[in-house]
Amino acid sequence: MPNKFRVFATCDIGESINLLRNRGYEVEVYPQPEAPPKSLIIEKVKSGIDGLITTLRDTIDAEVFEAGKGNLKVISQIAVGFDNINRADANKYKIPFTNTADVLTEATAEFAFFMLGDLARKLWTAEHLTRENKWGFWHPYLPFLGDEVTGKTIAIIGTGRIGLAMIKKCAGFDMNILCYDPAYQNHDYVKAIQETMDLRHARGIQREKTWIKYVSLDEALAQADFVSVHVPLLREGESDAPTYHLFNETNLRKMKPTAFLVNTSRGPVVDEPALAKALRENWIGGAALDVYEKEPLATDSPLRDPAIEDRCRLLPHFASAGKITRLSTDPNKGMAGRCAQGMIDVLEGNYGGDLTKMPYVVNKEAFGK
Repeated sequence: MPNKFRVFATCDIGESINLLRNRGYEVEVYPQPEAPPKSLIIEKVKSGIDGLITTLRDTIDAEVFEAGKGNLKVISQIAVGFDNINRADANKYKIPFTNTADVLTEATAEFAFFMLGDLARKLWTAEHLTRENKWGFWHPYLPFLGDEVTGKTIAIIGTGRIGLAMIKKCAGFDMNILCYDPAYQNHDYVKAIQETMDLRHARGIQREKTWIKYVSLDEALAQADFVSVHVPLLREGESDAPTYHLFNETNLRKMKPTAFLVNTSRGPVVDEPALAKALRENWIGGAALDVYEKEPLATDSPLRDPAIEDRCRLLPHFASAGKITRLSTDPNKGMAGRCAQGMIDVLEGNYGGDLTKMPYVVNKEAFGK
C-alpha cells in the first residue's frame, strides 16, 4: 500500500525525489535554483505537508513550526550544518530534523586541500598571466614563484570527521601536522598517523621524518605554513570554546606573514573585514574561502577588493559539490540519498518509531524518555 505522505522540497535533490515518489509520496519541488521566500515555505507548511526538505538557505524557526502544528512531522536538511534551523524551536514543537553528516567528509577535505594547493602554487595568478597574454618569457623565478606544499607544516583547526580526513591527505604530502581542538581530540588517530609517517620514512617512501601532535591554538597559528579550518559554528554562550569570529584580528596577527588560511567550515568563523585587512596589510600570505558570513557573498564585501584578489580565493560554497557526494541516492554515499532516507525513517516509523535511534535525526534530545 503506497505511503500517502505530502512533502515540499525547497530545492531539487535529483533522483532521490523519484525515490520518494516511487514509495507513494506526493512531492512538490520548488522549481527555481534560488531559495524560495520564507512566506512560500510557511504557505506550503500551512497546507498540511508531512515533510519539508530544506537547505542552509532556508530559515526554519518558530514561525514555520507553528504553521505546521498538527501536521508537519519532519524537516530533512540536505547539509551537514543546520545553522538555519532553530533547534530550540524544533524541540519546543517536537519536530525532528535530520542532516547529512559523514557522506561529504572526503569531498570536503579534498577540496580544502585543493584550495590550499591553489593558494600555495599561485594557480589563479599563473592562469591569468597566460590567458591575458602576459606570459612573454620563461625565467627561473620571474615574474613570481609559488611555494611547495610537500614538507610544510599545516595546522588543522578542528579534528572532527572532516579535520581527520584532511589530516590523512596532508600526511600523504609529507607535511608536519599541528592539531587543535578544545572539545574533541582523537589521540588514537593521531598515533596511527604518526606510525604511518614513521613507516613511510623507514621504508624510504618519504625522505624526511615528519610528525603530528596536538597543540594550543596559539602554537598552531604561530608555527603553521597553512591553517585549515574544520570547526562547527559555536557562538558565545553555546560553548566554553566559541568559534564565532575565531579568526579575528587578534588571531590573524598570530599567523606567519607567509601563512595561508583555508576555510571550508562555517563562514562566521572568520571575521571578514579583519581578514581583508590582514591581506591588504600583508599580515598573512593569502586565504581561500568556500563559506561566508552571509551567502551569497555581497557585492560590496571587503573580500572582493581588487587589491587582494591575487591572494584571496573565493569559492561558492562548493566543497561538497561532487556528483556522488551531492546526488547519489545511496544514503551511504550521497547527501540527497541520506536526506531522503532521513525523511523515510521518520515518516514510515523505522527503528520501531524511536526517533532517538534514527541515525540521521539531529535533535534526539527532544524525544528521549
